[in-house]
Amino acid sequence: MRRDMRGWFAQQIAAPVKRALPILSFPAVQLMGCTVRELISDSARQAEGMACVARRMPSAASVSLMDLSVEAECFGAQVRVTDDEVPTVVGRLVATAAEAGRLRTPQVGAGRSGVCVEAIRRAAVRIEDRPVLAGVIGPFSLAGRLMDVTEILYACYDEPETVHTVLDKATEFLTDYCRAFRDAGADGVVVAEPLAGLLTPALAAEFSCAYARRMVEAVQSDGFAVVYHNCGGAVPAMLDDILSTGCMAYHFGNAVSMADILPRMPADTVCMGNIDPAGVLKDGTPDLVYRRTLALLEACGDHANFLLSSGCDIPPATPWANVDAFFAAADAFYRGRNA
Repeated sequence: MRRDMRGWFAQQIAAPVKRALPILSFPAVQLMGCTVRELISDSARQAEGMACVARRMPSAASVSLMDLSVEAECFGAQVRVTDDEVPTVVGRLVATAAEAGRLRTPQVGAGRSGVCVEAIRRAAVRIEDRPVLAGVIGPFSLAGRLMDVTEILYACYDEPETVHTVLDKATEFLTDYCRAFRDAGADGVVVAEPLAGLLTPALAAEFSCAYARRMVEAVQSDGFAVVYHNCGGAVPAMLDDILSTGCMAYHFGNAVSMADILPRMPADTVCMGNIDPAGVLKDGTPDLVYRRTLALLEACGDHANFLLSSGCDIPPATPWANVDAFFAAADAFYRGRNA
């Protein structure tokens, strides 16, 4: 049965005690005793990983893998896969306007996209006590992986039409991919657009937000949420354009201060972030995680629309003791406020 996601987000804002919503998926490999390579290749393992995390942690929602190589691989990009790290795209698939014109938009099911959709189908019937959110790359970030993340930044100035050609095809595929997740039972998608954080506000509006808005208008409904994620440091300068995408909720990384962002957010729109996933959650101690998390909550907890989260995807090797400390700090903060 389709969940009312607009109502669900409104409930999160109204709740005096809020549950954290970290982007927590890859550390499931430790709970399952498998490798990252095995996890990303098997829909049953992905669904089991989501279920394991949901059983272990009282997160507000269950979030699938933020694997930003999947969609580029569907287009034909080469992907480096290891046992321990999140996959990465290598090489360059599109270098010229002619290559952009010849680029074919794949069908959902190409590469590992079918595995990811099936994982959500399996997870959605196992995890019923909270929303299930699929992970999808954003249009500009996908185009950057097809054109090379450095080269596309120059191309926005020198070859804008080539960039737009790739973006049109990327957005077409991503829209279909989101629909497939919706049809598989997902309650929404987290659209990761980190590369847009390197653009100027004007370029971000043209090459990222306009295409993200196209996706949102095509797939978002009361029963299916789009959550926008950007972990770039330029978010404050482009915030108005980011909000113009019309997403149901927003998620920002630890390159920005949530205390600075929240006063500019609509009070009826959930905003999430932003404990450093690598420097604190992965490499820190439980004591450091606890203190940083509590400090963030003390700085931002007066904003009813704030939900505690990681700044980005939590790495596979993150100690579970640190994840426990993250949730313990949230519990202590809200228990103290509502005592």
